[in-house]
Amino acid sequence: MADEEREFTEHFEELRKRLLTVMYFFAAALFAGFYFSKPLIYQLQNAPWTENVQMHAFQVTDPLKIYLIVIVAIAFIIILPVIMYQLWSFITPGLYEKERSITLLYIPVVMILMLLGIAFGYFVVVPYIIKFTFDLSVEMGIETTIGINQYFGFLFRTILPFGFIFQMPVLTLFLTQLGIITPMFLKKNRKYAYFIMFVLAAIIAPPDIMTHLLLTVPMIILYEISIHISKIGYRRYLKAEQQQLEDEL
Repeated sequence: MADEEREFTEHFEELRKRLLTVMYFFAAALFAGFYFSKPLIYQLQNAPWTENVQMHAFQVTDPLKIYLIVIVAIAFIIILPVIMYQLWSFITPGLYEKERSITLLYIPVVMILMLLGIAFGYFVVVPYIIKFTFDLSVEMGIETTIGINQYFGFLFRTILPFGFIFQMPVLTLFLTQLGIITPMFLKKNRKYAYFIMFVLAAIIAPPDIMTHLLLTVPMIILYEISIHISKIGYRRYLKAEQQQLEDEL
């Protein structure tokens, strides 16, 4: 019992150190956020699809709220590799040496997929949704007045989810290698996953079939890619289990 308590204390202390490290880097990244936030806000506010559209602040604190949110978002993206490395360092003591080197490769892949997802949301999804809603407003004779807070809220709700959605393949591989999921599980629950993707697209997008396809099809493709990647991870998992069994014997 004492050994278990000591082991728990050691794990807790290790986790605390990892979290403190992330907090230190996050605090430092906030300074970078202060530097890049205004140019980024200007770029987002003056994107091509906002041409000839004047934005309004309906509350006194709206500009400050947007400024702070953008700073935090920039800081989070900057320290994402740090978060991944600290997570990797925390779980690697329970992995084999070969598994450690393989999982370390997840860090740059996660960063690349995050940026690809954000780029896809910003350059493909957002322009299409805004064009659709603006055209609909013109057809209905409605003059669109955009609140700056609502506009940036829409951007974050649309762009950031794709940064996480694009993590599906690497997350699947990771969970498979831990033995949490299997390719068989993913295949068996494919229809439920498709339904969830369709619902998620309905939440993000306006009621337009083309927009739904624009959002749902990439997620379906990522899911199918994840199934094939899971097969690789599952073979590694079985091999690791076999190696552990041989070592115990």
